[in-house]
Amino acid sequence: MKLSKDFFYTIKENIADEDSISGKFLVKSGMIKKVSNGIYLKTSLGLKVIKNVEKIIRKNMNMAGANEVSMPALLPIELFEKTGRKTAFGQSMFELNDRYNRKYALGPTHEEMFVDIAMNKVKSYRDLPFTIYQIGNKYRDEIRPRLGLIRTREFTMKDAYSFDKDEQGLDESYNKMFKAYNNIFNELGIDYTVVKSDTGAMGGLLSEEFQAITDIGEDTIVFCNNCDYSSNIEICKCKHIDNINNEKKEQIKKIYTPNSRTINEVTNYLNLPISKFVKTMIYQIDGKFYACMVEADREINETKLAKIFNAINVELANDEDVQKITNAEVGYAGPIGLKIPIIMDTEIKNKKNFIVGANETNYHLKNVNLTDFDTYIIEDIKKVKEGDLCPKCGERLALKKGIEVGNTFKLGTKYSESLGLNYLGSDNKNHPVVMGCYGIGVERIISAIVEQNHDKNGIIWPINIAPYKVSIIVINMKDKKQINIAEKIYNNLNKIGIDTLLDDRNERPGVKFNDMDLIGIPIRLTIGKKIEENIIEIKLRKENQSKECKIENILKEIEYILNNKICE
Repeated sequence: MKLSKDFFYTIKENIADEDSISGKFLVKSGMIKKVSNGIYLKTSLGLKVIKNVEKIIRKNMNMAGANEVSMPALLPIELFEKTGRKTAFGQSMFELNDRYNRKYALGPTHEEMFVDIAMNKVKSYRDLPFTIYQIGNKYRDEIRPRLGLIRTREFTMKDAYSFDKDEQGLDESYNKMFKAYNNIFNELGIDYTVVKSDTGAMGGLLSEEFQAITDIGEDTIVFCNNCDYSSNIEICKCKHIDNINNEKKEQIKKIYTPNSRTINEVTNYLNLPISKFVKTMIYQIDGKFYACMVEADREINETKLAKIFNAINVELANDEDVQKITNAEVGYAGPIGLKIPIIMDTEIKNKKNFIVGANETNYHLKNVNLTDFDTYIIEDIKKVKEGDLCPKCGERLALKKGIEVGNTFKLGTKYSESLGLNYLGSDNKNHPVVMGCYGIGVERIISAIVEQNHDKNGIIWPINIAPYKVSIIVINMKDKKQINIAEKIYNNLNKIGIDTLLDDRNERPGVKFNDMDLIGIPIRLTIGKKIEENIIEIKLRKENQSKECKIENILKEIEYILNNKICE
């Protein structure tokens, strides 16, 4: 690529509408451009990065024995109706009608379509096992797209599906894909961890996530430094200790707490420790209202609530509904006198004489005990927090942020049963095919790599996914000798398969250096005045210092750097 002749630009101004480092640098470097909220186009430079990532994914999938196919983005809506996922996806699914008023969806995922194609092959147990995959676009109408390419409405995913006759076969297929995923993320150089997670709308027997560790991550990862326990915070169980409470029960008192709606406000007003308080939150779960009680310093885990009720929709009640249910302003809800079911967290079981809202504006109740109200369910409904006990070994847990870049599911027979994918077994009986599902988010990988590999000047790409491995900067475009040497090196590097970019623009050297740092090319050659001494400068993007090299040795030097992975 010669910058003077090819489509190339960078943006000097700050990118105000991007809320992540990766989003800002990818836009500033001209690799992506926001078209609309959650929708991006990729330029030739950005597309090269994507293709390099896809190449690594494709290689490892093929080595694991998977076969690549290509699925349509436009899918008949009845496929999702058969599995019940039209309701599960709800407004996240893009729906449209054709000219004959037939209903379609832009594919948010492709389990149903893969089952449909598998039916053409699977008749007998002899037709199993096999795994097929695609790398294609998905579409989801996100409520709040954000963080650049991390949460978008249109994105590229590698999704694979394994088909087996029983769970033992699924275990073998799953382990092959799991190993392939580790190979992919190791080859990409991502700092990641694997955690158990919620199966969500996918359903199934097991879900594991590959989480890239970064502060910008949307997910919270729980892990134990003492054992191998790790989990997404959404499903992490809280280890409860049944401490004996010998405190004597006191009589309930109604206390005046003016303008004290939040926990901070009421604890400050009463000058009491937060451990004395229990908060009550009104939730709407599949259309029915519940009062959920947790200790005041805890957050409610909505995923756990959904699991308890096998619910599709879990959300906080709106202010108007809260006021109708409690007969008070928002912030004064409590369990006593409510006419809706009460769900109490297990941690409250041994509390005595605690403080709750009085269901009356500007009032709370003091010295409340469990015998003062009826509990519908006592369950672990809280989010784990830093320092909680590991459910496996009992040591303290720690938290990190992560970007989910891949996931693996043991789907079991969820989709084969609902869509009728069966095989004739050796017992001459029909059995549902046992499935696995394996996804990788291509753009999320790119964002995670930028989040983990950058400095104040721009991106620092790993050598195997960088759009170009080498950049050549010509300092003086009026110096024919500099131009000729640059052209010669450029041609020689490309001939031996080293993707090289030549910055032959009529720009100041500072502009060229800044642009090469911004787009993150791993190796930079600078051709300037020292060519009179037969010397050019070589610098690695990840290092601050450059060094000099004889012109005749430059190809061997670059090959040495690449072969010995010095720039990684």
